[in-house]
Amino acid sequence: MGIVAGLDSSSAFTHIVVCDTDSGAVLREGYAAHPVEAKAAEVDPQAWLLSLGEAASGGLLEGVQAIGVSAQQHGLVPLDQQGNLVRPALLGNDRRAQVAAADLVDGLGGRQAWAEAVGAVPSAAQPVAKLRWLARTEPENAQRVAAVLQPHDWLVWQLLGRPARRTTDRGAASGTGYWSAGSASYRPDLVELALGHSAALPEVLGPADSAGMTPEGLLISAGTGETMAAAFGLGVAVGDAVVSLGASGSVMAVHHEALADPSGMITSFADATGMHLPVVHLSNAVRALRGTAEMLGLDGLEELSALALKSTPGASGLVLLPYLEGERTPQLPHTAGTLCGLRRESMKPEHLARASFEGMLCSLADALDVLRGRGVEVRRVFLLGAAAELPAVQALAPAVFGTQVVVPQPAQYAAIGAARQAAWALGVSQGALDPHTPPPWQGAAAQVLEPGDELAVGGAVRQQYAATRDQIHPGAFGGRHPA
Repeated sequence: MGIVAGLDSSSAFTHIVVCDTDSGAVLREGYAAHPVEAKAAEVDPQAWLLSLGEAASGGLLEGVQAIGVSAQQHGLVPLDQQGNLVRPALLGNDRRAQVAAADLVDGLGGRQAWAEAVGAVPSAAQPVAKLRWLARTEPENAQRVAAVLQPHDWLVWQLLGRPARRTTDRGAASGTGYWSAGSASYRPDLVELALGHSAALPEVLGPADSAGMTPEGLLISAGTGETMAAAFGLGVAVGDAVVSLGASGSVMAVHHEALADPSGMITSFADATGMHLPVVHLSNAVRALRGTAEMLGLDGLEELSALALKSTPGASGLVLLPYLEGERTPQLPHTAGTLCGLRRESMKPEHLARASFEGMLCSLADALDVLRGRGVEVRRVFLLGAAAELPAVQALAPAVFGTQVVVPQPAQYAAIGAARQAAWALGVSQGALDPHTPPPWQGAAAQVLEPGDELAVGGAVRQQYAATRDQIHPGAFGGRHPA
């Protein structure tokens, strides 16, 4: 038996898990908040190291043989020729690069050109757009940029003692906007298009590769982005989709190939195992529930859930299109939400409550169908986020999604995924594991929900939703009609 650690450096904290290499059982954990505001758009990366050091205090890493690193995605750490910071790191939540992203789309010849080049259309979050923003707004800093890293790359480099070799993995690289998951190669011309000159990029390691050894003799695995680490920690495989319920939402699935989507609805990420993670993002998910709860004067989502279950399927004809902040899927950035089907009998709080849950879930089902429409197999759906625990979500989701729904118990899945990667790299280095087969750790403990007899009811709810969506926003899916 060996011991490995996985650390997840998110936007707000560092969480470390220490796991048994054979079973994946979590033996001990450490946690520390970052000494910076969680919503900050830029930060000195030293804050991540301070948090890491605090989380690992008290002998947490005693006996550990290998470490895997997961970190927040889409951050940009610009370095000069000597490897020093040019300026504070730009984080994924920084939206200042929206115009820069639009400029890049035009600069390469449109959305389809980008989708074919790297599997994604530039957005403000991506490092490629941040490079263009830097070149346009801070040209002196841009000129000094000689190398570019992301947060996970930078942390691995620091743990290894800042060697000449800098590395990343295919998962994190696939979110940059200048590495193609389809061809497994960089597009340095896109870096030059964005920044105005070339810059050194980290070597892309394979899933079971080692980044190196620390001065203390610890093996460091390739590491990856938070999304990929969480998928690896959950143990998702082909046929599985993951629906994340935050204020906004996302739907991703494991697939055998990268998907180029000229519409820009699908972002083609690579995963941490050698497969691919096509992702569809939504601007609205739980924010529709919170808005409805506030409108009804309720104290929280638990009250909204209980109220919704007093209604009936279809909410007495009430349909909520939950596009409150505009929407990414379908691409309706300047629209607003719509409430339809108001009749005297439907104007009751419980029907509005249920319509909010049905609207959110039908919108997520639309996103699932975007993936299904490209040949992605979806046999079961993992439902993540605090809202996944709500009785109304659990009662409605299997029928609306039309498939088995798995609600994992809350855990630090990104950190667990990083630890599993560390165990894989350690096993390969010792000749005990196949570089193509990760360690068979036990999957997440979860509640499994089946659609059962409600499948036809869920189909009817989706038909009612789709009819309203197509009437209000005809052609929103470009001729593809989910549901």
